[in-house]
Formats: sequence, C-alpha cells, structure tokens
Amino acid sequence: MPEIAQSSASLRFFGDDLDPVELTRLLGGKPTYAIKKGDFHTYPPNRPPRIALTGFWRLSSGYEAGDQLDRQIADILATLTSDLSVWAALVLRLKVDMFCGVWLGEESRGLDLTPQTLQKLGERGIKLGLDIHHDLPEAD
Repeated sequence: MPEIAQSSASLRFFGDDLDPVELTRLLGGKPTYAIKKGDFHTYPPNRPPRIALTGFWRLSSGYEAGDQLDRQIADILATLTSDLSVWAALVLRLKVDMFCGVWLGEESRGLDLTPQTLQKLGERGIKLGLDIHHDLPEAD
C-alpha cells in the first residue's frame, strides 16, 4: 500500500471576541500563533502587515514524515485542558476545528484515526478537517 509522506495538524479557534490571553488561560496551553481582532499581524510571513479581521488562535504540530496524524492530533489535545465544560463553552462561542494536512507519497492511500482520538475530538465538539494532497509542499 502507498505511504503517507507527511502530515500536520492544527487546532484552530476563530471569533470576533476571541481574546488570545483568555483562551490560552482557559485551555492551559500556549498557541503556536494567536492574534486579537483589530491587531496588526504579519502572518503568513511574506505578506505586508495588516489588521486581523477576526481573532485567531492556533496550536500546530508542525510537519512530520510518515503517517503521524493520529498521534499529532492526540498530542495537541493532551497538552490542553481535559475539562469538557471548558470545551463546551468555547465551541458555543467560537468556531473550532482540527485542520489537518496529509501529503501522499503515491496517488491512492488511506489513513486511520483511532477510536480514542476520534472520541476526544467528539467530546470536545471539534470539527475535523482534512486537506489531502498528492505532492509534498514546497520548502520555504
């Protein structure tokens, strides 16, 4: 069976009233990137500074070789609060997803997520998004 060449996962929160400091405190973990609506930011790095149109908080796994997606998702969730009442309040107020990239080494390949990881996403009300590519991303 063809191999998954690379994967990445990012837990993302979006919202006009998103306060990165408050969200970091509630989740108990630091983001990879966060911005408050109305603040200036320069992400992605090659773009000129601009005003954030909404609040954004992201915790990313980074890119890893092979089929690591299940572990990447589980690792992200393990660094944050397990208090489901906190998650329930957040998903009512903010848009939340686990956005994942998968790069295939060959054309046809499947991947698996364990029941435990799927349960953790479901308990927290986190939508799973998969962006599947055949070619590897270009190096910066």
